[in-house]
Formats: sequence, structure tokens, C-alpha cells
Amino acid sequence: MSVSFTLALAQIDTLVGDLDGNLERVRALRARAAAAGARIVVFPELALCGYPPEDLVLKTALTDYAARLVARLAAETADGGPAVILGVPWREPGWAKPRNSAVVLDGGRLVARIDKHALPNYGVFDEVRVFEAGPVPGPVRLPLAEGGSVRVGVMICEDMWVEDVAEGLAESGAELLVVINGSPFELGKADVRLQMAAARVTESGLPLAYVNQVGGQDELVFDGGSFAMTSRCRLVAQAPFFEEDLLLVRFERDATSGVFEPGPGTIAGPPPAHLESIYRAMMLGLRDYVDKNRFPGVVLGLSGGIDSALSAVVAVDALGAERVWALFMPSRFSSQESRQDAEAVANNLGIRFDVVPIEAPYAAFLDLLAPLFSGRPFDVTEENIQARIRGLILMAVSNKFGPMLLTTGNKSEMSVGYATLYGDMCGGFSVLKDVYKTTVFELARWRNEHLPKGGRGPATAVIPERVLTKPPSAELRPGQRDEDTLPPYPVLDAILKGLIEEDLAPPDLVARGFDPETVRRVSVMLDTAEYKRRQAPPGVKITRRAFGRDRRYPITNAFRHTGIVRGEPAPTERASQSRG
Repeated sequence: MSVSFTLALAQIDTLVGDLDGNLERVRALRARAAAAGARIVVFPELALCGYPPEDLVLKTALTDYAARLVARLAAETADGGPAVILGVPWREPGWAKPRNSAVVLDGGRLVARIDKHALPNYGVFDEVRVFEAGPVPGPVRLPLAEGGSVRVGVMICEDMWVEDVAEGLAESGAELLVVINGSPFELGKADVRLQMAAARVTESGLPLAYVNQVGGQDELVFDGGSFAMTSRCRLVAQAPFFEEDLLLVRFERDATSGVFEPGPGTIAGPPPAHLESIYRAMMLGLRDYVDKNRFPGVVLGLSGGIDSALSAVVAVDALGAERVWALFMPSRFSSQESRQDAEAVANNLGIRFDVVPIEAPYAAFLDLLAPLFSGRPFDVTEENIQARIRGLILMAVSNKFGPMLLTTGNKSEMSVGYATLYGDMCGGFSVLKDVYKTTVFELARWRNEHLPKGGRGPATAVIPERVLTKPPSAELRPGQRDEDTLPPYPVLDAILKGLIEEDLAPPDLVARGFDPETVRRVSVMLDTAEYKRRQAPPGVKITRRAFGRDRRYPITNAFRHTGIVRGEPAPTERASQSRG
């Protein structure tokens, strides 16, 4: 007689710190898994408290409460429903720090606890700071309804990225690897996960089930994509990306090999393609940030340019038109075309659109400062006054009516400091923070041709062609163009990607054919804009090296490796910022 069972992978969106709410989600999905005949239901890493909890997990009140909730849930498993594998923070008396753990609950009791062995301490991860590592775990035996049992080897996220945990589980008798994860989205990450899973399957000879959380948490977006893989590295089931799901996988013991193999299941499809994945990550990140922090909606400045247009479209797709409010705030330098383009975007999206001219307050500031500025020419100071007036107006609307101010700057601008502190940098969140300007244009064209899955905006082109083709300009002085101050964006972005994503030195980029002086100038601007980035709002992580968690440089920093020839002494350079 064959022995089989159903495993349910619960790909859920949790809220950090909401242990009661997260427990209710666990209960609801366990009930669904029970109705589907599942023997085991598996939840993501630290699903009980939400991931990543950061320093919150150091509070003993949180870990004590988590333990009480685990005891309640364990008692509930006496109902004959599926066993539960759940990520929790755990602390024992005498431990200096808690552990990142998984509890196995079945038959009314806590059957086992597995502690994360490999703690990541790179990129966005600081787990060594808040957790202590556990030993290499052994498998957990769970009885099956048809008789017999299955020995499950549980790994927690990073444990799959190292060799020793899977090897140890296989050597100690595991028949199936189950990996619970809080693996954040970044471009290309889904393929890397499959490669790492295949490596562990190949080494151990065991099938593998992988559950990942979904949803936004501050800068991070978790994209789901949970899956099951046979002992021959064949993908047989996969959950959708960027949405919650309960993936059911049927395992049956192979009569010849004795291995529990997953049978064919639902495959939701490959990960979304490049631009779609970026767009859906921005949607999910914004939606969860707004909803989990209980904002009624967002307000933003709609300038007639590409960045604010794309930000508005993402906001409508994420939240719905009724929750997005746009203001056009013209100065004496604003063109009629910009007003027309901003209004066209607002009309296409069906959002509230108000025009608030800033000429009167701008003139008042110029008059106020005239005695102090006497004899000095118009420069970036007067440009920044306009941006700061707009920031003040938008913050006033946010304060008075409650919507979160959505910032519209992109990664290219933030890289080189082409932004105004307390002006266009004002806001609570930025969907474009990790998106280069050239990608902004690509995303805008993609969105004009596609309505993303789950998008709440119109299924039509929403960004006028003129917005896509006119030269970018801040319109803070007569005839201004971004390229008056910056290299052309294709050149700028290519240099920035080398400096940021690849950590190349300027000589490496010169060797690739870039102009030495342009590379030198961009490198200096990147370094000296760090103080601005420290004061910028959070935004969705898209690339491997997002500003903030991924890339941390000192503000006070005299090192400038801008020498064009290797070995040349690093000159001391200071950059004058185009927009302060």
C-alpha cells in the first residue's frame, strides 16, 4: 500500500508586531488546509511576529507573548487537523538573545522546535545583531493518517543557502526538506532561489518544499513564489508571485527508492518578466505601506514630468483612484505644457486634481530675503525655495486631511543629489527610490501597454506621449533641462550602476569606455550626496544594492577614489550640489 500525504504551503502577508492578527491569519489558513485534506501546513519565517522584526524581537514582552500564543495554537492541534510548522521568535532563560525558530505543533502539543543555524549578516539582513544561532537541526517525525510517518527536515531561510544544514538533515534520516522563508524581492532573485534549492536537493537526494512570505514591510517587498521540487530537481508546483496563496502539494512514497516525492501540482507560471516584476513590487510595497500604517490614501505633486506621472499611476493601481490626490503647483517658470500634461494624467486616472499656484509665496520669500541676498545673482538658492514651498503645501494637505505624502524622486536623482532637502524630498514613502531614470521611462511605456495583475487603474494608456518624449526638467529656472547639470541619463545610469550595483572603481568604468571626467564627476556627486539620502523617505527595494539597508556609507568621508589611473593618489574633491 502506498503512503501519501498532502502538504500545504501557506504563502501569507503578515504585519510585524501584530501577533494576534497574524495568529488569526494562521488559524484561518490552517482551517483551509484542513478542509483540503492537508496533513501538514507550513508558514513562513517568523510568521507569528512578522518579518523582519529588527530590534523589536529583543523585547522580552514580545517573545514571552509569542510563547503563550504558541501554546494556545499547539492545544488547538488536538482537533485532528493538520500539523503546523510555524516561524516564531523564541527565547529561553539564560539566553543572551532570542533565536529565529520554527515550532512543529501536532496532536495538541509542541512536538519540536528548530532554531535557525545560519544567520545572514549582509545586505538587508542584520540577524547576528538580534538573534543567536542554533545548532544544525535534526529531522522531526510526524505520523501519517494512513499509517507510518514522515521525517521532515526543517530549514529556516538562510539554512538553505549553506551546505551543512541540508547535509546534516539527510545524514540524520530526513525524508523531505521543508524550508520556511522571509526572502525579499530583488531583480533575478526568484531564479537564484531555485538554483539554491536545486543545489541542496542534489547534495541530499531529498525533495524540497519552499514557502516564502508575501507582502511589503517598510522598504522590503516579499514576492512569494513558494514551490515544491522533486529529488531529481524537477519543479512540480509553484504559487503565484506578489499575492497570497495556499499551495497544496501531494507527496507519495516511491515504492522503489522509499523517498517521498511530490506529485504534479499547480504551477502558477514563471516569475513576472523584468519590468512587470518591478512594477508589481512597487504596487505591493506601496499598498502594504499605506494600508499597514493606516493611511487613508496618498497625496503627491503632479508636475507634468515622467517621475510624478509614473508615481501617480502606481498609486492608483495599488490603492484605487479614490485614494489618490494630486496637486499641480506652478511657478513663474512652469510651462503651459506641463500643466496640460499633469491634468491629462490626472484625468486619465480619474483622481482628484487641484492647482495651487506658488507665485505669491515665492515672491514673498524673494522680497523677504532681498536685503540679505543683495548683490548676489539668481542661483540654486532661488530654485530650492520653489521646491520647498511645494513641499510645505503638500505637507500641509497631508497634515490637514491625513493622506501620506508620496515622494516622486528616482534613484538616479538620489544618487547624485539632484533633489531638494525639505522640498521634493518631503514625504513618507517613495515608490521610485530604487528605480533609475532610464527604467522609469521603460516602466511608463510598459504600463501604457499593460494593466498589471491586481492593478486598480484603467486598462488603457494613461501617460501622454509628450510626457515620455519631452526632455526632463525641474522647471526651476528659465529653459532648465536636467542635462544642463547632469550627463544624459543613459550615460549617468550606466555609470551609477557600475559604481553602486557592481562596486566598481572609476578606473574600471573608464576601461569600459566612459569619459574620464564624467566618471570622476559622477563618482564625487555620488559620495557627497550621502547626507541627503540619509534624510530621504523609505522606498521599495528593487535592485541588489538599494540605498539604505543595502548600501551604507559614512556621511563624513574624505576618501575619494576618483583617480583615473590605478595607483594614482586619490585627490580631495568637493562637489557643489546642483540642488541643495
